[in-house]
Amino acid sequence: MNIQNKNIVVTGAGGFIGSHLVEELVNRGASVKAIVRYNSRNDWGQIELLKGNVLDEIEVELGDITDPFFVRNVTKDADMVFHLAALIGIPYSYIAPQNYVNVNIIGTLNVLQSCLDNGVGKLVQTSTSETYGTAEYTPIDESHPLKGQSPYSATKIGADKLAESYYRSFELPVALIRPFNTFGPRQSARAIIPTIISQALIKDEIHIGSISPIRDLTYVKDTVRGFIEIGESNKSIGEVINIGTGFGVTIGEVLTRIIRILGKEDIQIIEDEKRIRPDKSEVMELICDNSKAERFLGWRPQYSLEEGLRETIKWMQEHITLYKADKYII
Repeated sequence: MNIQNKNIVVTGAGGFIGSHLVEELVNRGASVKAIVRYNSRNDWGQIELLKGNVLDEIEVELGDITDPFFVRNVTKDADMVFHLAALIGIPYSYIAPQNYVNVNIIGTLNVLQSCLDNGVGKLVQTSTSETYGTAEYTPIDESHPLKGQSPYSATKIGADKLAESYYRSFELPVALIRPFNTFGPRQSARAIIPTIISQALIKDEIHIGSISPIRDLTYVKDTVRGFIEIGESNKSIGEVINIGTGFGVTIGEVLTRIIRILGKEDIQIIEDEKRIRPDKSEVMELICDNSKAERFLGWRPQYSLEEGLRETIKWMQEHITLYKADKYII
């Protein structure tokens, strides 16, 4: 299904990846309805940072995916739905696990059922590499066992399995995208890269948790291209597809690269106990096997880690006032 001139609904449009996806969909000629969580401030999240010509082309709907009536209404007449709305912070899932069940599982159920009831032509469900847990082997392919090492990852596994069940039980045209650690402009300080950059830009020290975990860091434009190619491909229906670079790097190495790019080699690094995940919950190694994405979609990453970091740093230098670098964001 080519997305040009199609009616596309994006849940979680106010988030980091969602805002980039909305932007690219508009650029490719889609008619986009952007779903943002309701708040009394009429705050549209990250899509407020989009250029005016993009904002003029989208329809913004405020609501809550845990309300089935709202979801059924906003997905009427949709040709395709990209479902990104979720609670995603791992530390916060230790504090509020029921909220994660409500949003990530019940919310996904509402999206699935609404798409089925409304005859939506394609649903792309957003998974996460965290569902794999600490790797039993690397690179990690889509057959790797799933492990709930945090309440967050457990609820994402539940959502993925619900999506799979709607494909198998009701023939709903669902595809699952499983991104590996996306980063880039507009990402919140909940994530490690903007946490490091924001502190380095305005402070003389960087507070950080464990630096030994290995991550496959994918620039957001590559991830978004994966979303769209999965959405457009008929081969993706009923499939789980990893999107990642295939290369792993430790958090310590990322820290060193950022410091080098900024020319702040003398900055003090402080290990902060409250930023360290519990031992059995920490995921030590995530490296993507992206061969299925290449085989099914012809997808390959186009940005190197260095290129992505430089683009992210440049954007954050221009928008540093949006960040609370002196606080630990969970």
